[in-house]
Amino acid sequence: MTSQTSSTATAAPAAAQGSHMWVLTLEIPGRGMTTAHGTVTPPADATRHDTFRTLLDHVVSQDPQMASGNCVFFTLEPNLL
Repeated sequence: MTSQTSSTATAAPAAAQGSHMWVLTLEIPGRGMTTAHGTVTPPADATRHDTFRTLLDHVVSQDPQMASGNCVFFTLEPNLL
């Protein structure tokens, strides 16, 4: 038997969102994992690495036990369809 649920999500206007969408997953093997996501508008001169470090710092500030976690997934993509 297959079940399908349909819902309509109301998203913030594109102007209220960042220029890029990101997802970051950190893991401490055997102890835990966390995934965070959002949008960000990096400064014009920022590199992908700069943005990764900024987002990593943000995630760790929200979940300090993940400071020693391994990054198992990171994506940063333009926030356009």
